[in-house]
Amino acid sequence: MADINLGVGGANSATGGYEIANSLKFEADNTERVNKPAGTISGAGNRRTFTISFWTKRTEINGVKQYLFEAGNSDSNTDRFTLRFGTGDTFDIQSQSTWLVTNRVFRDTSAWYHFVIKVDTTDGTAANRIKLYVNGVEETSFSIDNRSSINQNHDFPVNNTEDHIIGNSQIEGSQYYNGYIAEWIQLDGTAAAPTSFGEFDDDSGIWKPKDPSALSFGTNGFWLDFEDSSNLGNDASGGTDFTLTNITSTDQATDTPTNNFATGNPLVYFSNPTFNTFNALTEGATKLTKGANGWETLSSTIAVTSGKWYMEFQNIIMPESAMASVFPADIEFIGAGGQINNFAGKVSGDGGISYYSYDGNIFYNASNTSYGSAWANETNTMAIALDMDNGKVYFARANVWQNSGDPTSGATGTGAIDLIEPSKPHMMGYAVYANNTSGAVNFGGYTPSSISTPASDANGYGTFEYAPPSGYYALCTKNLEEFG
Repeated sequence: MADINLGVGGANSATGGYEIANSLKFEADNTERVNKPAGTISGAGNRRTFTISFWTKRTEINGVKQYLFEAGNSDSNTDRFTLRFGTGDTFDIQSQSTWLVTNRVFRDTSAWYHFVIKVDTTDGTAANRIKLYVNGVEETSFSIDNRSSINQNHDFPVNNTEDHIIGNSQIEGSQYYNGYIAEWIQLDGTAAAPTSFGEFDDDSGIWKPKDPSALSFGTNGFWLDFEDSSNLGNDASGGTDFTLTNITSTDQATDTPTNNFATGNPLVYFSNPTFNTFNALTEGATKLTKGANGWETLSSTIAVTSGKWYMEFQNIIMPESAMASVFPADIEFIGAGGQINNFAGKVSGDGGISYYSYDGNIFYNASNTSYGSAWANETNTMAIALDMDNGKVYFARANVWQNSGDPTSGATGTGAIDLIEPSKPHMMGYAVYANNTSGAVNFGGYTPSSISTPASDANGYGTFEYAPPSGYYALCTKNLEEFG
């Protein structure tokens, strides 16, 4: 495929077999979490033998602890069990004691990770009492490994009559999670292998999910599939539903392990690093907020070399100066170098093209030419249609393609701007300049913008304000497999 990740790893969705339809977006700034309160659990289950399985895609790498899960409500080894990403982006398993901290770090914001935590304190070998698997492979390299301190038959609070929280910690209440979570499963009384939840794809070798419906969930086990937008805390295994805190139907996403969508990339930006990488990148890596004057661009996590691709974006807190951009995904352009405090198309030879909000002009190879309507200080939905097959790009304001453009005109390129370096992989993005302004990108998997009548591409993928032009598709792995 032609997808290129400029973070740590590639976009990692395998097609075929069991499909995960939805995920749930968690945002720390909104104090979002789901939990099963202690009062809804009628009796204790198996506290010694259990398995936790979930998929997650991180969206903010901000140097703070981010809690994925906590069971219990006091800081002791029998009354607290937590899963989190640490300040250095390690994966940590803790009670009052720290049991495991990985040497490996998890900073790939383009990829879905699958974690399985297999616990059996009845095992006679201490090292077997907690096992961690990532994408089907056992993790064996740890900076901290205190499993020898776990007594045989130790009782954890998991499956007990205590709060079970996803997306936050009750003990450290300010430590919320930022990212997407899909298919959270807890098995009560079973220490299951990762192959109970996933398998390696025969063709690609990518780890992919399996249908969990036949698993034994036990007394207090559960399965959160996030498919019912009217009840996102629904336990699909038939148990007690979870309570939602600051989560609504708009937090449901179609970005999943079986169809991975592009998002904004916090690891790739071309601006002055003292601006602190947008100051804030939130809402599932789709919203950027400026904390200082200076150009910064939120670019896609996926770049393409072929196919026809569509995205939307929208001003939120009205920037007078914003840019819709396409640009090559190579180190000469993305690397800080000559791109500090610039935008695509400003510098001769950078290969980028930008449509400017202030006057509707196009910046192209250091030139500034008349093109279309201005869109400063308004919340119209803007769009980009990128035709990599013919080396052309089109820009739209409120579903009107500028310069009398026709994205379906193919090689003729009616109203198009020709790409400067069409042989290179390209990314799409959105840039803003001024302090205290913000905007959002929408690649189809999730958007914080309100959409009254959602539209999708011809394959049924993406959630957009307007239907993509004929032949153009949302930037996701299922479409990349077909067209990329």
